[in-house]
Amino acid sequence: MGDLILLRHGETEWSLAGRHTGRTDIPLTAHGEAAARALAPVLARRQVAAVFTSPARRAVTTAALAGLDHAKPDPDLWEWDYGGYEGMTTQQIRDQRPGWYLWRDGVIGGDAEHPGESVDQVGQRVDRVLARVTGFAPLLADGDVVLVAHAHVLRVLTARYLGLEPSAGRLFRLDTGTISTLGTEHDQRVILSWNVPPAA
Repeated sequence: MGDLILLRHGETEWSLAGRHTGRTDIPLTAHGEAAARALAPVLARRQVAAVFTSPARRAVTTAALAGLDHAKPDPDLWEWDYGGYEGMTTQQIRDQRPGWYLWRDGVIGGDAEHPGESVDQVGQRVDRVLARVTGFAPLLADGDVVLVAHAHVLRVLTARYLGLEPSAGRLFRLDTGTISTLGTEHDQRVILSWNVPPAA
């Protein structure tokens, strides 16, 4: 059986600045593009059966530069909707709300394009992704399934894959332009590798 490969998109200006980037659709930096290209040789060694990406430009571009043809956008792979905190850094939020911690305190509502969502709502979305992916038994028998998306949504997805609560995603730091692998050991779901830069 194949593995579930997670790619966090390459660097953007906002990820570099530590700004919460949910539904704002911004491009990769030149460094982010280079990191995405560097993933191609790693992925070329794998037997990839299917690829799904967030609809965000930064994820779609990462998939293309990494040599992942025929990627299918999946709206459930959009990043956490940060609502009124969209575009803000953690420090800016804490200036208004001392001690704020995303995984515990959540977000506030924003405008119509950024209404915000709870960690449990993100968990419901990734549960749908996992149900679809694990339903592709013939695909997984033929190779790996690759998901190209964002830090927080992939962290929540990993927690749910392991049977943990969505908020357990806080335990899994995930940097831009990295590859992680989920699989099984003795029929138990496990993390096979995590947050690996392409040069490692």
